[in-house]
Amino acid sequence: MDGRAVPSGHGDGHEHGDQGGTAGAGERPAGGIAEREPGSGARIAPRRVSFDWDGTPLHWIPGEPTATHVVNVLHLLLPAGERWFVKVFKEALPLVTDPDLLRDVKGFMGQEATHSTQHTYVLDHLAAQGLDTVPYLRRLDFLFDVLLGDKPPFRQPVPPREWLRFRLAVIAAIEQFTAVLGDWVLGADALEEAETDPVMLDLLRWHGAEEVEHRSVAFDMYQHCAGTGATGYARRLYAMAVVAPVMLWLWASGTAYLLRHDPVLGRRLRYSLREHNRAVAKGLLPTWGELGRAIPRYMKRSYHPSQEGSLRRAVEYLASSPAARSAAGAFARATL
Repeated sequence: MDGRAVPSGHGDGHEHGDQGGTAGAGERPAGGIAEREPGSGARIAPRRVSFDWDGTPLHWIPGEPTATHVVNVLHLLLPAGERWFVKVFKEALPLVTDPDLLRDVKGFMGQEATHSTQHTYVLDHLAAQGLDTVPYLRRLDFLFDVLLGDKPPFRQPVPPREWLRFRLAVIAAIEQFTAVLGDWVLGADALEEAETDPVMLDLLRWHGAEEVEHRSVAFDMYQHCAGTGATGYARRLYAMAVVAPVMLWLWASGTAYLLRHDPVLGRRLRYSLREHNRAVAKGLLPTWGELGRAIPRYMKRSYHPSQEGSLRRAVEYLASSPAARSAAGAFARATL
């Protein structure tokens, strides 16, 4: 079950809110790309993690099937979505002229590919427990391969370069939410209090920590390839206006699908806002406010995601994560 990747040092070298920086809170540093800590030498790179799912139950938050399946939607979305991220970034690599950004983009691609692999293993585990996700995954394949594929859908007369810029803007908008979710799960103590399966919790927090670690890369990539002028800003706003409602729909429909096909529940429970909000009140899911406030922050002209979340907390978790520590130890032994 190993994700094929290479472990690295922690931290992306970007300025961040909990340690201060040259830009004000929520503002983009001059030049459009996050500044680095002098002499940090930090870099973004994937980690060769693995997880043993044999002991993980179908409802890995005990007694909380709705909360479990709301989070399980990540396992539906991320394999196809993060493969698509990598594909689009490969297409855009020839446009990158900044060597530091190019290094970060390649590290980002490696991390995203590893995330996709590890969440695919979770889908295999769900299938082994009788929860078939293939019909829902076909919808996502249509979304990423057709609606957001190499060419504009339905023969729309969009120039290739503009279509690439739009897809980069979509990725940057999605990464805004993944950074918020990543920071949330790192601080969600209620998940431990609810006796969440430790392997699943480590997967979520390892992934969340890496999302915080590379939170600025997709935004910087977009700014670099599409510019920071009025047109680039308008495209960024448009992409978020598309992404936010689509993600909400995917999450609601994905949760409904998982609950409906859960072999333990036997169709006795449907997705409802009441059950969702009950889980939110317990701290098992992020609040609507935490997610919603991410949108107006992103839409500020001066915004830069280097101020999103706590890089310090992400780095600390990556240093203590069982999977990440095992990956680092395996890498060290291999180099002896």
